[in-house]
Amino acid sequence: MNFQGQTLTVPRYPRAVHYAQLLFPDFSLILIGYLLCRHTALDRAVWQAVEPLVYFFLFPVLLFQSIVRTPLDLHAASGLMASGLALGLAGIALAYALPHLPLLRGRIDAREHAASAQVAFRFNSFIGLALAERLAGPQGLQLIAVLIGVCVPLFNVAAVWPMARHAGRGFAGELARNPLIIATALGLAANLAGLTVPTWLAPTVSRIGAASIALGLMAAGAGMQWQSLAQGKALGAALLAIRHLLLPVVAWLLARALGLGAAETTVLLIFSALPTSSSCYVLAARMGYNGPYVAGLVTLSTVLGVLSLPWALGVLGPLAARG
Repeated sequence: MNFQGQTLTVPRYPRAVHYAQLLFPDFSLILIGYLLCRHTALDRAVWQAVEPLVYFFLFPVLLFQSIVRTPLDLHAASGLMASGLALGLAGIALAYALPHLPLLRGRIDAREHAASAQVAFRFNSFIGLALAERLAGPQGLQLIAVLIGVCVPLFNVAAVWPMARHAGRGFAGELARNPLIIATALGLAANLAGLTVPTWLAPTVSRIGAASIALGLMAAGAGMQWQSLAQGKALGAALLAIRHLLLPVVAWLLARALGLGAAETTVLLIFSALPTSSSCYVLAARMGYNGPYVAGLVTLSTVLGVLSLPWALGVLGPLAARG
């Protein structure tokens, strides 16, 4: 994939063990957030105020800046966007097929499935943005910003719809107010119109973006909960297997089938193996479902990301490159 007047950085694929070093800065921030919340005066009340700051202001600014930073050729990006949408649809289909599988039929509570199915296909954007920039530079940051932009609306519809159906609530308003969708739409419109962030404002915007990643990762750690993991074991195991084992394989197959370049393949593999979104808990709790159970799955998914990202990047990445 080429950007106008740009040469993409082609990432190299080190062995899987080397990804522990690449992941350490991001997961250390998650651990710091967890320890600060549990063992200092910066308790849960502090982080409950930080989360909306990141979600409604800092992170949308980063998304907008990432998209408008470099002129985007949507025709060249079409393969990556198609791969991201196909990957997302696969995750959604697998998640909602679980109650109908022979081994799980009758063992899954309908309300718990409606609330937690989103864990299988939603993703932690903060970790994705940090890794994409580290592995593929500014181009990687823009690539994953585009993926986030095209997939967030789909994933929000898929996450909200079953809960709204069970609770008898609509979801159009939830989607229209989503700050990630708004920031992405504005960023794409500005990029295609040839607009950029003014030079005098760029340093401020860059610092806001950097703050969003650090605070977002620490907030994810602060929100980790281990309670409630004892319930719904079959459902939880199936959802996490989709998120951390099956989707990276689907991404690898898509990259080979569509002939994606090295940078796009790297970003798609990162995207496929990310821990689930910490906002899964927020959405489930806000819509009246079992929030603690979803929070437990989010916590375990965050830990499993330490394994799934090296699996995707260190094992499947070199196979895709050879293919």
